Amino acid sequence: MRKLTNSTYITLDGVIQDPQDWPSLGSSDDRGLAIQSELLLSCELQIMGRRTYDGFAAVWPSRSGDPYSDHINAMRKLVFSSQVADPSWENTIVVAKDAVETVREIKAEDGGDIVQYGFGHLAHQLMAAGLIDELRLWVHPFFVGRGGPDALLYRDTATTSLSRAGTTALDNGIVILTYSNA
Repeated sequence: MRKLTNSTYITLDGVIQDPQDWPSLGSSDDRGLAIQSELLLSCELQIMGRRTYDGFAAVWPSRSGDPYSDHINAMRKLVFSSQVADPSWENTIVVAKDAVETVREIKAEDGGDIVQYGFGHLAHQLMAAGLIDELRLWVHPFFVGRGGPDALLYRDTATTSLSRAGTTALDNGIVILTYSNA
């Protein structure tokens, strides 16, 4: 069975929305880049909702010449949305049918692993259905202090228990909390 990993940036005050607008950490961390690259390069499919698609499709198609950019652009991508009609990002397919059932079917197929970035409506559905195998929370060491309820990780949902699979502290202050749904 294919493994689905969700990788999400989050601040200390629980904000997940618009990480590209967050304060700079002042320095990149080569270990963090290696961890993100290892995850992406180990996956052959990316799934996302409309908000993630809008953000990623605005940036990634213009990048190339490195393994990360080349892989994310070439890999198959599924967007679960009723609002995206004609995706411009190469190898992107819009899926209008039930996300939970579709992901359940895809996970049962032969093939490589699956990655999802961000934790919005789609991720909450998949988590409630027990379809996310690994959750990586990249905790950024600051409070954004704005954004409202839609910007937060929190949503009313069923209680879900996870097991700690690892903790990685990066030199730039980010801590990666990895949990498994086992």
